[in-house]
Amino acid sequence: MARAASIDLDEIDRFARMADEWWDADGPMAPLHRLNPTRLRYCRQWLCAHFDLDDTGFRPLGGLALLDVGCGAGLLSEPFARMGAAVSAIDAGAETIAAAKAHATGQGLEVDYQAVAAEDLAATGAQFDVVVSMEVIEHVADVPGFIAALVGLTRPGGALLLATMNRTPKAYLQAILAAEHVLRWVPVGTHDWQRFQKPAELGRFLRRAGADLRDVTGMKYLPRQGEWRLGRDAGVNYLAYAVKPGACRTQK
Repeated sequence: MARAASIDLDEIDRFARMADEWWDADGPMAPLHRLNPTRLRYCRQWLCAHFDLDDTGFRPLGGLALLDVGCGAGLLSEPFARMGAAVSAIDAGAETIAAAKAHATGQGLEVDYQAVAAEDLAATGAQFDVVVSMEVIEHVADVPGFIAALVGLTRPGGALLLATMNRTPKAYLQAILAAEHVLRWVPVGTHDWQRFQKPAELGRFLRRAGADLRDVTGMKYLPRQGEWRLGRDAGVNYLAYAVKPGACRTQK
């Protein structure tokens, strides 16, 4: 079988080597653990608005079929399952998927994990109400093809939730020079600034694939508080909400 064009084997190997450390909140994935509450807050807000769901309950996403693309060991997949969604999750790294399965089993959670590329799953005709892909776009080799696969995996009327980094001088200073070389928050070489995507570029790729970008919200890290906040400044990290036009099935 031909390898999906978006897969960068060096990136897959990099994260596979950390498969046993994904759930260590003080380990190499500590930045993602700190980022998780903010990402989830954004997703919950937009999904409840998009599907007309009750945001006050413990399982507001009940009834939604959700796909987490580039799921790693399940840092987002598991919370989505706890919020009531029927979660499927894919990653191109078999070792990482094995770690995700083991952790979900230990937590008593049902998540359908598969080691498969987004393009290959899209080729099967599979579709979901929600497609999520966070901190993945900047690691793929073919961004337009990857975005097209994400849109193809989304049902008409469905929602896409994405997170990536902006290709700005500020992002280079903060995400690469500071985070990798000075503060050593993430291993050196984790990011390639040339692969960061400007929101306008992301919006163009989504439109070409048949989806509409509806929101871009920045994320800012507050070192003293040790947490992330949503805000208007999308100059470094940002979240995006997009919609695939069609009849939207509302939930109540």
